[in-house]
Amino acid sequence: MTAAKKILPPARWRGELERVLITEEQIARRVRALTTELQRDFAGRELVVVSLLSGTVMFLADLIRHLELPLRLDFIGVSSYGSGTETGELVFTKELKLDVRGRDVLLVDDILDTGKTIRRVTEKLRLLKPRCLKTCVLLEKKARRSEKVRADYVGFQIPDLFVVGYGLDYAERYRNLPFVGVLKPEIYRT
Repeated sequence: MTAAKKILPPARWRGELERVLITEEQIARRVRALTTELQRDFAGRELVVVSLLSGTVMFLADLIRHLELPLRLDFIGVSSYGSGTETGELVFTKELKLDVRGRDVLLVDDILDTGKTIRRVTEKLRLLKPRCLKTCVLLEKKARRSEKVRADYVGFQIPDLFVVGYGLDYAERYRNLPFVGVLKPEIYRT
């Protein structure tokens, strides 16, 4: 994402958010572009979409709503954050129900930052022997990368900021915002 003018969040959120990083309109345009790429790459094939809970919910809904491919949908539950904002040990909280052996699988996540979650989940999925495994993330934050992983489809590259909204949360709040905003440090440092 290129540098743009500072967009203030709606008045209700100005005490907690510094600014809007990605608007609702920008998200909608990029999601449509991602679905075009996916339809081109998976044309004529059934896709198993595996989504990581819970931050992907809004992105996932918009993504699959625009896909004109036959698809099956399943979820993996993972928790990678301990207390506060530091990454903790990854714990699987929900397993897949669908058999992905021999199928084309698209793993959808909200944000790729350190890479620890995507690495562990893709390792787990590869053990299930899919025909093809691709990853799609709404946001990529390369500054925090500690694992050698990359996403096949990326919505937006973002700087090292604490972002919320459009499914992303802090302490289970802000997921319902229709945009991606930058959380003020005093909110997450308390």
